[in-house]
Order: sequence, then C-alpha cells, then structure tokens
Amino acid sequence: MAKDKRSFFERLTGARMDRDDEVERERKLPIKEERGRGKAVQTEKHWPAEEPEEDGELTVDVYQTANDIIIKTITAGVKPEDLDIAITRDMVTIRGHREEAHEVSEEDYYSRELYWGSFSRNILLPQEIDVEGAEATEKHGLLTLRLPKLDKHRETKLKVKIG
Repeated sequence: MAKDKRSFFERLTGARMDRDDEVERERKLPIKEERGRGKAVQTEKHWPAEEPEEDGELTVDVYQTANDIIIKTITAGVKPEDLDIAITRDMVTIRGHREEAHEVSEEDYYSRELYWGSFSRNILLPQEIDVEGAEATEKHGLLTLRLPKLDKHRETKLKVKIG
C-alpha cells in the first residue's frame, strides 16, 4: 500500500493544501524549541524578509475607580512629543516611537530584549468616558491616563425660559 502523502491536517479534515501553502511551509526555518518558565515551547521562525515590520505592542493596566477609568503603561525612553494619544468615548489609542542610541555595535551584544522602534496599542474601554475631561501624566517612565466615566443615569432639571 502506498504511503499517504497528505499532511496530518489534510488526513484529519479531508481538505487539500494548495501548492502555495506547501511552498510557504518550505520557506520557514526549522522549528526551534525555546525553554522558558519550566516548559518547552515550539515556535516556527520565518525568514526575516517575509515578515512585515509591525509596531510593538504596549503592555497596559486598565482599572476603574468610582469616577474614572485608569490606564497605565510604561513609556520609558519616549519623549512626550513622540507620544500620540487619541481618545474617543469608547476607545484609546496610544502610539509612539522609542529611538535607540547606537552606542554599541551589533556583534558586542550578549542579549537584546528591549524594544526599539514604533509601538501602538488600541484599548477598548469598558464604558463610555468624557473625552474633554481626560488627563495624561508621565512620571519616571510611567504614563497614566485618567478618563472620567460618563454617568448615563445622571439627571438634571431644565427650567423653561419664557421668551
């Protein structure tokens, strides 16, 4: 009996892979095993020319107080003029660029874990905010956004003017 040349996925689902998928699979570098936090993780590495340059993604903490939604993120090494913060009633977008000072040549590095270049993050807010009352502060590389919540249940009385 001839050996089945279909992939495991094809045999499992009955689908056939296109030739383009096979070519893409061949372009990938071998699977590399990386160790971290007590378990081995297999990751596929692509040739660098194939991957589009993407923005880094900021890590954020988002929490609420009685009146505000607070967003905190680390932006150390970023000048305030290199930050762009766009706010709508239900979403915040933080963009920026972190410049690397080229003080060391590539071959002199033992390890490189810091992110340099453009970054962005879209944060969907859990409730609507008052855009006009929003504030951004930065202290020691910690960017803090204070976004006042809109109170949809707040009621005011209008007086009718005669006129």
